[in-house]
Amino acid sequence: MEKNEKTTSDQSAEVSEKPKKEAPAPKPKKDPRDRLYKPKGRPLTMASSPYSQTKDNVPKIMWCVSLALTPAVIGAVVFFGLKAVFMISTSILAAMVTELVITRIRKQPDTLDDGSAFLTGLLLALTLPPTFPVSGCVLGSIFAIAIGKQIFGGLGCNIFNPALLGRAFLQASFPVKMTTWVLPRYADMNAYTGAVSPDAITGATPLGLLKYEKIFTHLKPLLIGNVGGSLGETSALALLAGGIFLLILRHADWRIPVGFLGSVAVFGGIFWMVDPATYPSPLFHLLSGGLLLGAFFMATDMVTSPITIKGTWIYSVGAGLILVIIRLFGGLPEGVMYSILLMNGLTPLINRFTRPKFFGEARA
Repeated sequence: MEKNEKTTSDQSAEVSEKPKKEAPAPKPKKDPRDRLYKPKGRPLTMASSPYSQTKDNVPKIMWCVSLALTPAVIGAVVFFGLKAVFMISTSILAAMVTELVITRIRKQPDTLDDGSAFLTGLLLALTLPPTFPVSGCVLGSIFAIAIGKQIFGGLGCNIFNPALLGRAFLQASFPVKMTTWVLPRYADMNAYTGAVSPDAITGATPLGLLKYEKIFTHLKPLLIGNVGGSLGETSALALLAGGIFLLILRHADWRIPVGFLGSVAVFGGIFWMVDPATYPSPLFHLLSGGLLLGAFFMATDMVTSPITIKGTWIYSVGAGLILVIIRLFGGLPEGVMYSILLMNGLTPLINRFTRPKFFGEARA
């Protein structure tokens, strides 16, 4: 009996001495977050508003817009000579000095480096006739910066485009000087159809000739810029090159120039189809006057244009409709300035009524 108990105890000891096999480690569970999209590059950073989702900033955009106007500036110098250089330089200098003086009076940081004052002076000069006095450029730039921009609180607070507001002030103050035109140095008399004398052409733009003399201008000079007009509005090719440059860089909302130009072509084309002998073709509307300059460089101003997608279409189509009405039935041959300024004034209402509803927001 004792022997059996001893044997059993020895067997138990042997079993206990054998190493136990370890159970295999459980496989790690896959983290479900691994299936989520992981953006490449800089990780998302949580911060308080305002949020920055792009490398673009105000100075970069402003200087790029000024750069896009280089072809128009070159065209102005080629067609109208050194007077264009003096007018553009004086307008820019007056705008920058006015900006500096007002910021110093308001005890605000200097904002000359953001390029907005430079751009305002440049745009204003390009909308003026070549015969306009240089002193008037100074007065218009002062009004554009002081009344069109700084009186509202500075950049980002103005309601109207400052350059167009400065031009509207000059138009009301000096109506004769603002409607006195000359032909460029390389003007071709064969560009105008109908019986017309050189004296009649020296005092009118293609839109003016059509409005008052019923004289049509060929499209080729309008495309190149070898016609009468403001410094920066005559060459459609130069303005198209700068406008496309802005759209490629996405510094301008493509919907605004497309809606503006498209609505002018549609509304103007309707009247042209009804009576081609009286009303100009859609191409004439698009290439003449300051339409391209306004559509690409003024109507697209981020401060004075709507911020909603639906609002941009309403804004641009409304501007195009107003322009066609002024050109065809108004007392003035051109209406780009008034069409943009009127829609600038409606921009706050457009933003209000086209604002998308928040998620979960109940309808009123």
